[in-house]
Amino acid sequence: MTTKKKTEKLKIRWVVSFIGCPRSMRQTIRGMGFRRMNQLVELQDTPSTRGMIARVHHLVRIEE
Repeated sequence: MTTKKKTEKLKIRWVVSFIGCPRSMRQTIRGMGFRRMNQLVELQDTPSTRGMIARVHHLVRIEE
């Protein structure tokens, strides 16, 4: 028998504008799937997603 591991999802909201931020931060926000402010996206909880969140932690908020 094999059991599937349930992948956790993170709900992330973009709350602060990236005007004045370096290009790499803008690309990270866009890479996470955001298109507009106050948008909520669901991403899988992976190390790469956690790294993206760490890079722009001051621009996004993780929701419960």
